Amino acid sequence: MAFLYEYGLFLAKAATVVLAFAIVVTLIAASALRGRQPKGQLTVTDLSDGYQDAQALLQEHLLDKKAYKKWQKQLNSSKASEQQKRLFVLEFTGSIDAKETEALREEVSAILAVANTEDEVLLKLESGGGVVHGYGLAASQLNRFKQQNIPLTIAVDKVAASGGYMMACVANKLLAAPFAIIGSIGVIAQLPNFHKLLKKNHVDFEQFTAGEFKRTVTLFAENTDKGREKFQQELEETHQLFKDFVHQQRPQLDLAKVATGEHWFGYQALTLDLVDELTTSDDYLQAAIKERKVLQVKYQLKKGLAEKLGQGSASLFGSLWQKLQDKRWH
Repeated sequence: MAFLYEYGLFLAKAATVVLAFAIVVTLIAASALRGRQPKGQLTVTDLSDGYQDAQALLQEHLLDKKAYKKWQKQLNSSKASEQQKRLFVLEFTGSIDAKETEALREEVSAILAVANTEDEVLLKLESGGGVVHGYGLAASQLNRFKQQNIPLTIAVDKVAASGGYMMACVANKLLAAPFAIIGSIGVIAQLPNFHKLLKKNHVDFEQFTAGEFKRTVTLFAENTDKGREKFQQELEETHQLFKDFVHQQRPQLDLAKVATGEHWFGYQALTLDLVDELTTSDDYLQAAIKERKVLQVKYQLKKGLAEKLGQGSASLFGSLWQKLQDKRWH
C-alpha cells in the first residue's frame, strides 16, 4: 500500500509539472498569435444593392404586376449596360486626438490598391477639430488620393471646423449642408495655472530643463512674459502653416477674410469659396447610385479589454441614470 501511495503521489507531482509546462507553452503561443493578428477588420458594403432593394420593394407596392415586371426588365437592362465606374464611400467622425486616422490609413491603402482614375472617393466628414499633428496626418492620408489622381469628394453634413476643415480642404470637390459649420481656420491653446494656489498653501514646485525654451508656459510654475511671448510666437507660426496648407489646397480663397478663426454656416461658406456646393451627403449618394457602383469601405479596429470594460461601464451607468430620470419624471 505504501508503494502505491508513493507512486500515486509521484504521478500527481509529474502531472502538475506537465500541466504547468503546457500552460506556459500555451500562453507563449497565444501571445505570438496575438502579435500576428491584424488590429482590425476591413468590411465592404454594397450600397447600390441596398438602394435597389428598397426601390424594388416600394415599386412592387406602387405598381401593378404588369408595370412592375416592365420596370424590373428595364432595371436589369440598365444594369447590364452599366459602366463599372465605382464610388468608394468612407466615413470619418473625428475626436480631439484624431485617433480615427489609424482606421482611415487602412481604408485609404485598401482603396488605392484597386482604384483607378475613373473611380471616385466620397468621404463623409464630421469634426470640430483637435490636435494639429493628428489632423495634419489625417489630411495627408486624404492627399494620397490626389497624388494618385483619384477624384476625392468630401461632404460635410454638420461640421468641419479647424482640423476638420484642414481635412476638408484637400477635396477636389467640397460639399456642405446649408447649415453645416465650416471654417475656424485658427489655432487655440489654453491651460490653467495653479501657481498662486500652490504658493498660498506653501507648496514649492520645481522644474528643471535644458534649453531656454524647452518649456514656455506651465501648469504649476510662475509663467514669465518671455515664456508667454515665445508660446504666442509658436501659435502664430502654427497658424501660418495652417493658412499655407489651406491656400495650397484652395488657392481661390481670400485668406485675409477666412483665416481669422471664425466659422460660417454652409450658405455663407459658399459665398466665401470655402465650399463648392450646397448639398447633403444623402443627396449626393442618391444621385451617384444611378451612375456608379457604390461601395462603403470601413476598417473597424478591434477594441481592447480596457476599452470594452469602459464602454460597458458607461453604457450601464447611462442606462441606470436614464431609469432614475424616468422615475423622477413619472
